[in-house]
Amino acid sequence: MNAAIHPSAIVDEGARLGEGTRVWHFAHVCAGAQVGAGCSLGQNVFVSNDVRIGDRVKIQNNVSVYDAVTLEDEVFCGPSMVFTNVYNPRAAVTRKDEYRRTLVRRGATLGANATIVCGVTIGEYAFIAAGAVVNRDVPAYALVAGVPARRIGWMSRHGERLALPASGRAEAPCPHSGDMYMLDGERCTLMAARTFPIPP
Repeated sequence: MNAAIHPSAIVDEGARLGEGTRVWHFAHVCAGAQVGAGCSLGQNVFVSNDVRIGDRVKIQNNVSVYDAVTLEDEVFCGPSMVFTNVYNPRAAVTRKDEYRRTLVRRGATLGANATIVCGVTIGEYAFIAAGAVVNRDVPAYALVAGVPARRIGWMSRHGERLALPASGRAEAPCPHSGDMYMLDGERCTLMAARTFPIPP
């Protein structure tokens, strides 16, 4: 394991960290966690046992990734955003056998202080605005905001807002890359990529 671990961090025996991953101050990675290569776990990050994290994931300060959460490659978790794994928690009722799985697909951004209610899937390259509360699935490339979160537009792989309506039929290029996207109803897809993979 060729990972950089700050002396104040705790990485339990059995945790798997990929090549070049960095674990910063006061973080804690539990024994069953699997973290890919090139990741960054910021200050005071907690990663539980039943967690799978892909490559090049960035988890900013004060984020807890609880059991039953999977983050695919290149997910960004903003500062102090929140995951859950029990839908109806009570301190006096044990519900560890009722965890709802949460899946965040490749390239998605979860903004600062956003809350992801357990049991949802967030599509690839979706963009969750800061402070949003997500309680339903989010399609690929969707931009969602608010409490509860609602789709207000679409984002490119480069994190640029696309000139597309919230729903309908239209096409638009990414302002940064020129990649073309097509909206068909409530589904946005990448038509033609001029640049792939995205440069770091």
